[in-house]
Amino acid sequence: MKRKAGIYALAGLLAASALTGCSSSIDENDVAVTVGDTEITGAEANFYARYTQAQYETYYAGYMGDDMWNSEAEEGQSYEEFVKDSILDQLEDMVLLEQHMDEYDISLSDAEKQAIQEAADQFDETNGLDAKEKVSGDVDTVERIMTLMSIQEKMMDAIQAGVDTEVSDEEAAQKSMQYVFFSSQTTDSAEGTDASEEDAETEDMQEIVAETAKAQAESFAETVKGQADFAAYASEQGLEASTATFDAESQSPAPEVVEAADKLQAGETTGVIETDTGYYVARVTSLFDQEATDTEKQNIIAQRQTDLYNETCDGWKEETDIKVNNRVWDKIDFQTLSVTYVQDETEDYANEVQTDDVAEQEEEAEE
Repeated sequence: MKRKAGIYALAGLLAASALTGCSSSIDENDVAVTVGDTEITGAEANFYARYTQAQYETYYAGYMGDDMWNSEAEEGQSYEEFVKDSILDQLEDMVLLEQHMDEYDISLSDAEKQAIQEAADQFDETNGLDAKEKVSGDVDTVERIMTLMSIQEKMMDAIQAGVDTEVSDEEAAQKSMQYVFFSSQTTDSAEGTDASEEDAETEDMQEIVAETAKAQAESFAETVKGQADFAAYASEQGLEASTATFDAESQSPAPEVVEAADKLQAGETTGVIETDTGYYVARVTSLFDQEATDTEKQNIIAQRQTDLYNETCDGWKEETDIKVNNRVWDKIDFQTLSVTYVQDETEDYANEVQTDDVAEQEEEAEE
């Protein structure tokens, strides 16, 4: 899961929320989720969901479109359903992490508690009553969610500290290659023809492009074998050589290319490698790229940390009685309420909040 910011940055993020939309129908006194002996209220579930929703609507809606929440995330599941499932998992994890704090000797300091309280107060003072009601943003709820998020951050660090950070060169070893790609794809279509004629001409053009690309690749593969400098020779031929580091599990530039290159020694060149999108010719330039290997070591450690954290939380879930009140949880939807962040135009990272009612007051003052 995505790592959260530190306590003070976290407080700033909540203080920068801008809330718009219609009223929430959440009964804040109902219980949305029960994790062991701990209850997550409808208010807490709603506020955390809206906090997460704001991140998506602010940073992803621009390229996913106005109908983002109805788009398909996975087969048979909308993006809203996908994100809500993730939010529910995170809420359950945060409560479990709180319940297991003593096992890792974790607690919040007085300074951290004070920072949370000040951030909750700032959120309360900056946002209008209507906006706060829409997202269940009363002081106690904001403080509770920020407390859980802060505990999560500290517990994640504590859990991941148990990861083995020793990675051998052999385990992380990366090779390097240079390659040239000959695309066999075309999007051109004939103009001034009916659909059937256009389809036929497009198919003919596709076949011509593919045959031309294959011929070019075969010619290059044959002549580059005798050249000491793969990239320089490609350039002389009006082609561009790209570089990549890889191991046997790599998928880039294409699995077929990796499979072929992984069988070669340094300095050896592949033949023409056919893929769905075109043809490749590659040369292995090194059997051990130190810089790429060092980077891969960090990737391996990061993956170990993520795996340990997820396995720990999943293990606690298996041994804990968790109940979701769907009557309450299903009322939290992203179709009738829009939640976004608004930044101060004078600062890259704003600390000013605007809501519908605040914005209206400012417009009336300007008039």
